[in-house]
Amino acid sequence: MSKIKIFSLGGLNENGKNMYVVDVDNNIFIFDAGLKYANDKMLGVDYILPDYTYIKENKNNIKGIFLTHGHDSNMGATADILYDMPDLPIYATKFTMEILKNDLEENNIKATNLKEIRPHSKLTFGDLAVFPISVTHSIPDSVCYVLYTNDGAIVYTGDFVFDSTMMKNYKTDIGKLAYVGKQGVLCLLSESIYAEKPGHTSPNNRVSDFISDVFDRTQDRIIVTIMTAHIYRVQEIFNEVMNTKRKVVIMGKSLQNLINNSIDMGYIDFDKNRIGDLSNLNDKDCVVLISDEKEKPFMNLERIIRGFDKYIKLKETDTIFITEPSYEGIERRLALIMDEIAKINVNVVCLSAKKHLLHHASREDLMLMINLMNPKYYFPVKGEYRHQVMNAEIAEEIGIPKENIILKQNGDVATFVDGKLTDDIEHINVDEILIDGKSQGDIGDLVLKDREMLGENGIVIISCTLDRKTKQILAGPEVLTRGFVYVKESGDLIKETQDICLDIIKDNIEIDSSRVDYTNIKNEVREKLGKFYYKETESKPMIITVIQEV
Repeated sequence: MSKIKIFSLGGLNENGKNMYVVDVDNNIFIFDAGLKYANDKMLGVDYILPDYTYIKENKNNIKGIFLTHGHDSNMGATADILYDMPDLPIYATKFTMEILKNDLEENNIKATNLKEIRPHSKLTFGDLAVFPISVTHSIPDSVCYVLYTNDGAIVYTGDFVFDSTMMKNYKTDIGKLAYVGKQGVLCLLSESIYAEKPGHTSPNNRVSDFISDVFDRTQDRIIVTIMTAHIYRVQEIFNEVMNTKRKVVIMGKSLQNLINNSIDMGYIDFDKNRIGDLSNLNDKDCVVLISDEKEKPFMNLERIIRGFDKYIKLKETDTIFITEPSYEGIERRLALIMDEIAKINVNVVCLSAKKHLLHHASREDLMLMINLMNPKYYFPVKGEYRHQVMNAEIAEEIGIPKENIILKQNGDVATFVDGKLTDDIEHINVDEILIDGKSQGDIGDLVLKDREMLGENGIVIISCTLDRKTKQILAGPEVLTRGFVYVKESGDLIKETQDICLDIIKDNIEIDSSRVDYTNIKNEVREKLGKFYYKETESKPMIITVIQEV
């Protein structure tokens, strides 16, 4: 009797952090291992990973992690996972593997089991097999995966669009998709991000005409922001550069390496002689490319706008060209950036989120994929829960029974026994790992809570020095504040703070002069000062007490 479990460690009811698990009779296949960017409320956090404790606990049964393409939302967590488990099998196409290797090299992580695959070349694991099929996305060598089981195929689409103009390494093999559909698909896992958008995504994902118009209207330097690894957008920009006499300057070592390697491997068609260096940075007809890696969106652009960049100083004749449309989660940040640019009187051009789309499947694309696959069960993945619901409505609209459409959240398990969905209720524990800077491992919710308290209410440090033998007060208590009150204008508050602390310390010393309960002093100071400060200021600063003996 065959038993199949499908669930997500990340990617449902959220954008990013995609990691989907298929367990076929204890043979575990993991599709994608992505990250997501932290929002402004997660102070100091750079990016977020899915908690991969499940992978550690079931490592011996894992056949591999299969990456669909080289975007952070789908493969950004791989390096962090390999830091803990360097021998975990990782399967990826040539270009995706190249990005992963660069990521591992930058972080000094050694992986021992990287396996480069080719689209349409079957991988066999006993009675099971994985078959990658080329699909169209904004990055070359993107694939979807077909997992063949005795009960039918399980298909995970990754990110895709249907666009007949995108050829070579971007081309979708529709014939292979249709062939898989005729063989019998048990369950189709399909993305949901653009499920609310009518029609096909194409041609709104192509912006060559818009780029050409910007270049024609702009005579001076253009500073272009791109999303890292959106190689198709880079190609569109380079195509227009080749129609002019402009030179390109690429800022940032990672972006330089990515673009140069892409040209060398044939993924980008561009004359390297048109790539300048820092000496060309201030040329009137220069095109400057900037991007961000595993950081908050527009961080590099923001640094330039504020005048902190080492090389780029903005001039009124400059044009800033934001070449990706706004997407959920960055609208507010983009609006603030646009406002800052307006203040310094620099021209800015931004793609419209209504007219221009990213390379994700809209309603008609999803319908076409469902018709090609003709699945028995349909599992909307990737995107906020409302997007999953809209994706489910699309499937129901074109004939998939409602009871065969699976809507889950992270950790909820869909169980199939002999090819039939059961009513079993099972949940895998899921969580998030918060990454701060270069640190490996979760910084934890308590750290975030402390940062939030410090950011909103500040800190008060109480210090006092006692005689080691007599336990009498030699100095203090002194009060040091940061981010709480302006000391010069709050003399009475500081004096009252000293009096409260002095009384607490004396009370604890007088009880037993041979021994002082420092823990009790710290607790009383925190409790009484906390109430006092809230009464006087309606703030709750972090209170730290330091007592030393000499």
